[in-house]
Amino acid sequence: MEWFSTLTLALGSAWTSGINLYATVSVLGLLQRFGGVKLPGGLDVLDNWWIIGIAGGLYIVEFFADKIPYVDSVWDVVHTFIRVPAGAVVAYAAVADMDPAVVIPATLIGGGFAFASHGTKSAIRAGANLSPEPFSNWILSIIEDAIAFVGTLLAVFAPLIIAIVLALFTLFFIWFFPKIFRAVRKLFAGIRALFRGEKMTEVARKAS
Repeated sequence: MEWFSTLTLALGSAWTSGINLYATVSVLGLLQRFGGVKLPGGLDVLDNWWIIGIAGGLYIVEFFADKIPYVDSVWDVVHTFIRVPAGAVVAYAAVADMDPAVVIPATLIGGGFAFASHGTKSAIRAGANLSPEPFSNWILSIIEDAIAFVGTLLAVFAPLIIAIVLALFTLFFIWFFPKIFRAVRKLFAGIRALFRGEKMTEVARKAS
């Protein structure tokens, strides 16, 4: 079932792109270059050294930025406009050789998964930033990186498992969505407050 493995790769890599785009692109590129993997559709361009190098460099920047309280939230706000469309592009590239009746829905759903995973990540981080200790940021960041790396590997090598993961995540997202909405609202309010010099806890109280 080549169509199934291609589709789950498209949606799985779009989902991990919403969590950590640069890790996803780096892993896919390195797998094709060194892992003997032939990525479907237009994803084969990811083995270009320029793409791998740029993605790897940005991953290193994100690795450190993602572990600093409030900086991680600013980073997430900026990447709302990067991870989500990039996730849709990754999904499109993976299914580019399939029937157009599959390409368009897969692209839209891929973008939806990228939005859902990015929104979940941002909401959890916004909640963690209200905590006075910094260690939760480090723990969450490491967990997110692990999910991105393992999820990308599953998308390539274990289509059935990543399909189950996506199904479970969808159920979780439906349940968690009201909390995500409130957390993202607090996140944007907090970012505005930082520029105004207000205290984050006070803004969170006003936004709740």
